[in-house]
Amino acid sequence: MYKAPVQEIAFTLKHVAGMAEAIDGGPLSDLGEDLVEAILAEAGRFATEEIAPLADVGDRQGARLSNGEVKTPDGWRDLYRNWAAGGWNGLTAAEEFGGQALPHMLNVAALEMWNSGSMAFALCPTLTMGAIEALNVHGSAALKEKYLARMVSGEWTGTMNLTEPHAGSDLGVLKARAERREDGTYRIFGQKIFITWGEHDAAENIIHLVLARLPDAPDGTRGISLFLVPKFLVNEDGSLGARNDLHCHSLEHKLGIHGSPTCTMIYGDGKFGGKGAVGWLIGEENKGLACMFTMMNNARLAVGMQGVAICEAATQKAIAYAKERTQGKAPGWRGSGMSPIIEHPDVIRMLLTMKALTQGSRAITYACAHAIDMAHRATERQEHWRERAALLTPIAKSFATDAGVDVASLGIQVHGGMGFIEETGAARYLRDARIAPIYEGTNGIQAIDLVTRKLPLSDSKQVRGFITELKAIAEAVRSSNLDGFGATADRLGSSLADLEDATSWLLERLAEGRSAEALSGATPYLRLFGLVLTGCYLAKGGLANTADGLGEGRIALCRFTAENLLSETAALKDRVVHGAESFAAARAVLA
Repeated sequence: MYKAPVQEIAFTLKHVAGMAEAIDGGPLSDLGEDLVEAILAEAGRFATEEIAPLADVGDRQGARLSNGEVKTPDGWRDLYRNWAAGGWNGLTAAEEFGGQALPHMLNVAALEMWNSGSMAFALCPTLTMGAIEALNVHGSAALKEKYLARMVSGEWTGTMNLTEPHAGSDLGVLKARAERREDGTYRIFGQKIFITWGEHDAAENIIHLVLARLPDAPDGTRGISLFLVPKFLVNEDGSLGARNDLHCHSLEHKLGIHGSPTCTMIYGDGKFGGKGAVGWLIGEENKGLACMFTMMNNARLAVGMQGVAICEAATQKAIAYAKERTQGKAPGWRGSGMSPIIEHPDVIRMLLTMKALTQGSRAITYACAHAIDMAHRATERQEHWRERAALLTPIAKSFATDAGVDVASLGIQVHGGMGFIEETGAARYLRDARIAPIYEGTNGIQAIDLVTRKLPLSDSKQVRGFITELKAIAEAVRSSNLDGFGATADRLGSSLADLEDATSWLLERLAEGRSAEALSGATPYLRLFGLVLTGCYLAKGGLANTADGLGEGRIALCRFTAENLLSETAALKDRVVHGAESFAAARAVLA
């Protein structure tokens, strides 16, 4: 059974991601450590004691559609309401709407624990939090007054409606349409697919944020508008009125996240007697994509947290199994009978790899959240922090979700044949993890974004300055003279050189207009960056002077990572620099 690693989460927040400095005389100086520890402890308790025990129920039962109504798995309706009653939905929301205005770092830490408990369950609040942010940033005062308090409280949930059957990542071709009405409202018509928690029985109302096109809109993404479309219309006194003209037509049968209803939504077909779903414009006409990107950027880091969460839960399960399962006799085994498989070198290798990827992904995502907090709260260098958050977001989303798949797969391998049997629960983590590299912008799209939009920020000064900061960590390891680090300093130095060379090569190709060559290496470059960050952040954790008694273990894990995983960076750099020509030559094979 999953147990929230509250101590490790707190350590990473404070001593690796930067929270301690931000509290100690920084922009988070009003945030006491006692409050941080209390929030993490309670979030961990809720995830461990209330969410995790219902995860298997959700996986087995799934969400069920009957007569147009979606029923969540047994116990999930009350679970959600208990979660909302705890005030978790408003952790970072504005105080004027009932939120607590706490740092984003605390929210992502809580999201990790809830997703480890059940990724399918945590998807509901994840989408609602994104909808709250988009509405708060772009909505009119009237819309915020009418909807935000109930969404912040968790009484109402939110969704994001982008995808259509013919329009996945290319939103410029979407066909959902909106028509103006004289009273200032709009009528929405069309179909949306893959809508997470688009219909359910856990909350009183569902607030859909829907992308649609006006009749006179320009072609492509320049002609998309964003609308707020509630499941139930809201009366002037805040009570719920008539059912809006929208409904869930069907639920997808998915590989994983079974408890999360993935809906096909129909707007404006007259099922409930209306003549189009009533909606209200968010932001300006034909500028809806910019509004939606506020929500999507929030969601991308949240999806990265799902990768971390799966890593942690799968690693805990694999270690527990490896301690109990006996098989053969490991080298040097002195006990009676067969040895636990955790004593076998290959199992040790798998478990340490899982642990390293978990810790590295956690540090990357928390560092991204720290940059977001600094961009909003710091009194100086705000543009620097905005760019740092922008640089880290595609890495946090992609590296962490790829790690989630890899770690969950290794967890099955540690279980052996029993891992392939659903009864053990190891397979669920892999089934759930596999969606995360796909939605909220595929990891390939994240790699394109990193290379073409984030590397050139401030004429590449942002990424080059970041690499310089990472070099300082490697030098600190070298000057520490701690034997436990082994060859870590040298391996970090070599990997940082690989990253620097690959970065320069990509920037040169972009400057020359040779984007196809640059994009051929985008995905290996993103992994290269993520591995280097993993090594550096684990080293930073090993160097931290803490009193929790785990310093030696962190140094040992850092050394394992440096001496066993970082050798991959040389091969990744080679793929970035020399792979493009073979792409072009082999393209005919795919004809």
